[in-house]
Amino acid sequence: MPEEKTFHMTPDEFRRHGHAVVDWIADYQTRVETLPVLSRVKPGEIRASLPGAAPAQGEPFDRILADVGKLILPGITHWQSPNFYAYFPCNASGPAILGDLLSSGLGVQGMLWATSPACTELETHVLDWLVTMLDLPRKFLSTESGGGVVQDTASSASLCALLAARERATNFASNQNGCGGKLVAYASSQAHSSIEKGVQIAGLGRRNLRLIAVDGNFAMRPDALALEIEKDRRAGLIPCFVCATVGTTSSNAIDPVPEIGRICREHKIWLHVDAAMSGTAALCPEFRHIHEGIEFADSYTFNPHKWMFTNFDCNCLYVADRGSLIQTLSVLPEYLRNKATESGAVIDYRDWQIPLGRRFRSLKLWFVIRHYGIEGLQYHIRRHVELAQQLVDWIRKDNRFELAAPAPLNLVCFRHKGGDEVNQSLMDRLNRSGDIYLTHTRLNDRLTLRLCVGQANTTARHVKRAWQRIQSEAATIL
Repeated sequence: MPEEKTFHMTPDEFRRHGHAVVDWIADYQTRVETLPVLSRVKPGEIRASLPGAAPAQGEPFDRILADVGKLILPGITHWQSPNFYAYFPCNASGPAILGDLLSSGLGVQGMLWATSPACTELETHVLDWLVTMLDLPRKFLSTESGGGVVQDTASSASLCALLAARERATNFASNQNGCGGKLVAYASSQAHSSIEKGVQIAGLGRRNLRLIAVDGNFAMRPDALALEIEKDRRAGLIPCFVCATVGTTSSNAIDPVPEIGRICREHKIWLHVDAAMSGTAALCPEFRHIHEGIEFADSYTFNPHKWMFTNFDCNCLYVADRGSLIQTLSVLPEYLRNKATESGAVIDYRDWQIPLGRRFRSLKLWFVIRHYGIEGLQYHIRRHVELAQQLVDWIRKDNRFELAAPAPLNLVCFRHKGGDEVNQSLMDRLNRSGDIYLTHTRLNDRLTLRLCVGQANTTARHVKRAWQRIQSEAATIL
């Protein structure tokens, strides 16, 4: 009988095509600097270039890979370009990509310890490494009362923390009965939008989120927080959650965590600290002042996928009391029961997150830490901060421009003194040029340009060229 066709890629085909993909990625990394940073396609253009129907028969892999360059690459905004200064870094690196590839090749589903013990135990161990690397409080270690878990994003991490805060405030009754409309959460007016989304998802309701006023440096005012808490308590409401931000998205403002923490402790309110991008800076001892007051935190989160060269998605969430998080999120149907779980001797990370399923994300994080070592990671963080501070100096010396906020680390917020229209035109012209990519925010109701130095391969010459392009376009506009 003739051999049955399986349609699968054979191991030899996979090896050959895999080499081709790795070569493609390596070539892309080599030339990404020469590509327009911001994609220039129009809405619908990529989809219009694709066939209207799926192929009835399989196509040669070489043709598929060729179409990546022909059809997909024009629609890519190049986050890995050293000329990408928008939003925040979203770094990939060689070891992270290879770790991710290996994770995909293993294809495990790490929802339970039993479904792949190494997936769980490596994650626990690497997250404990990071407690020491960042000099976080010992209570976040898995060997203490808390522990760490890899989430997809800080948005999910903050939601998990909010849910645990909700349950603790109601003695774990709100999972059964709902919130009742009396729970209140607090964050600064500069906090990430994920907090607003989180209170909606968690059932607290948008009206029960208090956005606290900020000071002249755009950091939360503890006195304003205390007043809001007292006001809500007098109204019969239940303050349950405060988010302090270490490095806001708009301006990298650092909330005064020690003062906020003391208020939370006095009122028995869950304190969550969101250090999504800036937390990585604490790898360097000279920047650990950003973590002052973390000892008050019930939960803490940062994103290695932003500034720690670990490709998306990879967020680290720590809790001081893992029991509260597990009790909040655990649901155990019969089909997940197993002897290891029932023994109580293992961690089942399905109880630490919203979804049931989970990927082997810690593998790429492990690769990154082992490849760079603490020394290598510190080198790049320090260099990025130095480059940002050099830009700050250049801005101060050009009387056409002004700083819009302090620049404690690697994000520089500035504006042309000509007003909003000039700044909008300046940003649009720069982004259309393809030479660099900037994004904006509004500070004190004025349009502000943001330049974030943090891409894996950004060097002094790239930042110098970016400043020269900014100056040149400003001169052309006026």
